[in-house]
Amino acid sequence: MNQACAETQSPAAAESPLLPADLSALYAEHSRAIYYLALRFLGDAQKAEDATHDVFLKALRHLGQFRAEASARTWLYRIAINHCKNVRAAWHDRHVQTSSDTEFFERLPGGESPLRILETKELGGRIQQALDGLPAEYRLLLLLVSDQELSYEEAGALTGQSADAVRGKLFRARKAFTALFAKTE
Repeated sequence: MNQACAETQSPAAAESPLLPADLSALYAEHSRAIYYLALRFLGDAQKAEDATHDVFLKALRHLGQFRAEASARTWLYRIAINHCKNVRAAWHDRHVQTSSDTEFFERLPGGESPLRILETKELGGRIQQALDGLPAEYRLLLLLVSDQELSYEEAGALTGQSADAVRGKLFRARKAFTALFAKTE
């Protein structure tokens, strides 16, 4: 184990089912999904990128706390959700208007037509506007189940609810999202 990892992990990390070397595989497998979750949760590409890196740094620091009661994916999502909630709760984010996620949509592959890029950018803005209008709980459940394709049980485990409660709230969240999205035209 290299010295940098030895300094950042807790003493209990040796007992963890995950090793620091496994974290690079987890990063390769889950970083894009964590980034997308953070982007939709925070609404800013730069903050989402920073949050993604912070999530994996926190995972490395707290490797010893991973008990393998849930999958590594669920553990990383829990870290990401908590981190994004903390970022949104910061004073700066409550009082300062940030740019939209235009940077994300400007990074589309170069082979697309300008009209297609504009349509995609507009659609992304409408989706983000509708998501921003939802209560935080609805937004989180929609992101977990619809975008990240977690099961009701996994989403319930992350949010401390039963699968049936998640199912009911998702019904109302989808209905609210549809109404808000229709108003963005």
